[in-house]
Amino acid sequence: MVIGVTLGILFAVFAVAGIVLFIFSSRKVAGSYNTRTKQVTKDDRPIWKITKWVGLGVGILFAALLFFIPGSFHTVNAGEIAVVKHLGEIREARSAGTYFDFWITEKYDMYDAKVQTLDIRDNAYSKDAQTMDITMTVQYQIDTGKVKEIATTYGSLDALSTKIRSVSIERAKSVLSARSAMDIIETRSTISPEVEKVVQAAISENYFVTINTVVLTNIDFSDAFEQTVEQKMIAEQEQLKAQYEAEKAKIEAEARADVARIQAEAELAVAKLAAEARIAAAEGDAQAQVAIAKAEARATKLKSLEVARMLGFEIRPVSDETTDEDGNVIEAEYEIVFGDASDAKVALIAEYLKYIEYLSKWNGELPDVITGDSATILIPAPSTGNNNTGNNNG
Repeated sequence: MVIGVTLGILFAVFAVAGIVLFIFSSRKVAGSYNTRTKQVTKDDRPIWKITKWVGLGVGILFAALLFFIPGSFHTVNAGEIAVVKHLGEIREARSAGTYFDFWITEKYDMYDAKVQTLDIRDNAYSKDAQTMDITMTVQYQIDTGKVKEIATTYGSLDALSTKIRSVSIERAKSVLSARSAMDIIETRSTISPEVEKVVQAAISENYFVTINTVVLTNIDFSDAFEQTVEQKMIAEQEQLKAQYEAEKAKIEAEARADVARIQAEAELAVAKLAAEARIAAAEGDAQAQVAIAKAEARATKLKSLEVARMLGFEIRPVSDETTDEDGNVIEAEYEIVFGDASDAKVALIAEYLKYIEYLSKWNGELPDVITGDSATILIPAPSTGNNNTGNNNG
């Protein structure tokens, strides 16, 4: 294109220069009017006649060149492809570059080989007859190897774009009409890839183009339906909130029950430990009482033996001192041989034991008031004579 313009300017300059030279030479040959002498003067020199015709020839030549040459340079820019027609018949396709073809017989139809973008807006219906306005973007690129087929079938890129637009709308509507409005709303993210898939299948193989991207940019339902959907979503949110509150209350109740159970178990454990402690204490007390009772009984028995010995009774060993399997000492056992002793003498032993018990508990103070004529405290004298004291082994 730059070459053609440059040559056109150059040829135009030379054509104008030739015409100017022709006009100037013609005036010289025809003569000029002298205003002073008021006469026409002619220049009959042959040079002006030759110059006149040379100027005319140059003007005609470069005018002819201006008419035929510059318009025959054709430039195909990068990103374009040209379909060359010879007297209306498609001959070939040419890529980027500059070509020389006679412009009267050769015509170049340019096709944009870059990515084309179609912004489409139309209305559609869902499966449940809800109206919607859809907006989608289709990006495609022509197959440069099929540009002659495009020129033969459609004649221009605009006609092809119109066809792609109509097919894209048709396929998008078919996808949307197979779904309910709520389904479209809930699965909107998956609809655009599905539309792209069906549009690519319908166009790429049949219309000599490659579909790069199909994006369903917006789906706009009617205001009434959107209000209905909004109310439904609010109701669902309220339901979810109620379920959440119920679950929360249930969890809190279970937590409180767990705390109460743990507290009860702890209190039960404490009570059980306290009861076990009381039982252990009671058992300890009982064992202590038994031990005390056994000790007192043993002491009483020993006292009885001692008193019996003092009163002259025979003390006879029954068993010797031993140890059991646990290593506990089993003391020796003795018995009193009463023989033919009188009951009064035997009763004396009991009286003496009572007296010893009284002395163990007496604080040494006499009573302030004594009833009767006198008070008698009997202190038995130690026995003499034939008392078998030497046989006391207890």
